[in-house]
Amino acid sequence: MTHNPYDALLIMSFGGPEGMNDVMPFLDNVLRGRNVPEERKREVAHHYELFGGVSPINLQNRQLQAALEVELERRGIAMPIYLANRNWHPLIADVAQQMQADGVRRFLTLVTSGFSCYSGCRQYREDIAKALAPLGSDAPAFDKIRVWFNHPLFIDVWARHWKQAYARLPDDARARPITLFTAHSIPVSMAIGCAYEKQLHEASRLTAQAAGISEWRLVYQSRSGPPSQPWLEPDVCDAIRVARDRGASAVILAPIGFISDHMEVLYDLDREARELAQELRLPMIRAATPGTHPLFVEMLGELVLERVDPATPKRVVGAMPPKHDVCPENCCPSGRPAVSSAAAGV
Repeated sequence: MTHNPYDALLIMSFGGPEGMNDVMPFLDNVLRGRNVPEERKREVAHHYELFGGVSPINLQNRQLQAALEVELERRGIAMPIYLANRNWHPLIADVAQQMQADGVRRFLTLVTSGFSCYSGCRQYREDIAKALAPLGSDAPAFDKIRVWFNHPLFIDVWARHWKQAYARLPDDARARPITLFTAHSIPVSMAIGCAYEKQLHEASRLTAQAAGISEWRLVYQSRSGPPSQPWLEPDVCDAIRVARDRGASAVILAPIGFISDHMEVLYDLDREARELAQELRLPMIRAATPGTHPLFVEMLGELVLERVDPATPKRVVGAMPPKHDVCPENCCPSGRPAVSSAAAGV
């Protein structure tokens, strides 16, 4: 292996509250600068309250950190792994200072999203850059691993998890199930400037092909914008109603846009969507997310190795090429209109 140009790996995630007192301050961080109705904010807060104010994403990220430490050691890659969040502790500003104090000169970033869009990629890079800016001329530099929507091991994990979900259906529900691949909805204005929809459709198609899924659809969940703002559709609950009306024997939910069972999966799918399916008397099962599945962790280790050793082949499945390593300056815009100096009161 060539010389490792990185001193550390940073897992960069969304973050979540660790108790009831954290919920509202956490949501204030998430929604700062966004036009989200107060009613929606209270609604989301209630979701966390149902789980004691504790987001499962924090433990899941710590588990992923531990699994990756073992994986990198297996591959002979010696570098510490830091964990930071955009919206809650440990915040990236604090972790950036810690990395600098620890002598980190250059680090590699793993963002916990396998698809390209502003909120799933560029916003994380912007937040890291913002955290590094006050650290002066000797602030660490960073690179980011590529998105993995079409990596063969990612598709393999989803195909395996789909088959396990299908096997849990009652015998009489297996005649004509429909699979709904779900992902977090984003504003249409944001989707126009990125490959999010295209990548999600490709990952869904590849999983359907690998698992032998005959009937499937890509749908969206967890929208949070005002009703007047167009977001990606169809909504998962609307799709469940359509499935019932079209005579599906069951619904299999596969949250392909998520890597772990965090709040949007546990509430929006395991609670809200499940209650709707029960009301419609339509059998529903949900496939597990990748989490710390050994093949998923192996894939992440391989993506790290790609940046550590450029001679490592970049594996993909399907017709789409590997996504770029270095994002162009205009990559994945937010979709929000630019604010002029006059409008901003400057």
